[in-house]
Amino acid sequence: MLSGRPTDLIQSVSRALRILEEVGDSPEGLNAKQIAHRCDIALPTTYHLVRTLAYEGYLIRRSNGQYGLGMEIASRFRDLVASMQRPPQIHEVLRQLAEVTGHTAYFAQLVDGRVVLTDLVEGPHSPHLEDLVVGFDEGAHATALGKALLSTIPVTQRRALLNEQGLRPFTSNTITDTDRLHHEIAVSARAGVFTEEEQYRPEVCCAAVLIDQGRQGAIGLSSGVGRWPRLSRALVAQLASRAGDLAEPDGLSAGYSPAIRGVKRAR
Repeated sequence: MLSGRPTDLIQSVSRALRILEEVGDSPEGLNAKQIAHRCDIALPTTYHLVRTLAYEGYLIRRSNGQYGLGMEIASRFRDLVASMQRPPQIHEVLRQLAEVTGHTAYFAQLVDGRVVLTDLVEGPHSPHLEDLVVGFDEGAHATALGKALLSTIPVTQRRALLNEQGLRPFTSNTITDTDRLHHEIAVSARAGVFTEEEQYRPEVCCAAVLIDQGRQGAIGLSSGVGRWPRLSRALVAQLASRAGDLAEPDGLSAGYSPAIRGVKRAR
């Protein structure tokens, strides 16, 4: 959530979270001295904090004396996913999309003011993107899902969000000019479909549409750049059809563009 730094932060809590971040960034593990150095915390305080975190299950102490993340982290991640309140039928819709198209299907939502990937089903014809996993919340400006959800945010709030996260140039095609990005989002919103071609990763293209006029999230499909010119219209048609299934039982929601409804369904 976008906000200023609170004046009543509890230092020990902030330090404990910093330790978890540093240990999480070090798959090989860290010993107490390394943690103290990286987190700029006195060694005696570090010992107290890591022992507490290990006791609570958020860290584990390995036989070589190094600390790694504990299983309670995974439990909290499951709690996070459960709290995102995805539509109950969304995973089945993604599964059907991946099965019919052979491409990876995604679902993203706005969570606490950020664009977060909350579900996906991989398809064999899409490039595997190891960083696009449930919980991914970076690069909204460079992904089709991110642009779709950004379109539902008032422009002032959107600018604040983009200023906070920055417009990282993931590839040479990434849009890093704020005004140009706002223009693209506005044009895509009028068409009812959001796309990106090699803006997030080289050789990868994506399309996304909103469901329930943006209140519930966005679904998307990814494709290799070689398949994109031939399949993009069919993939968009599949997205529009499934979005309609989610929006209302009898077909495509009235909130979607006639341009999308006119695209023939993929065979």
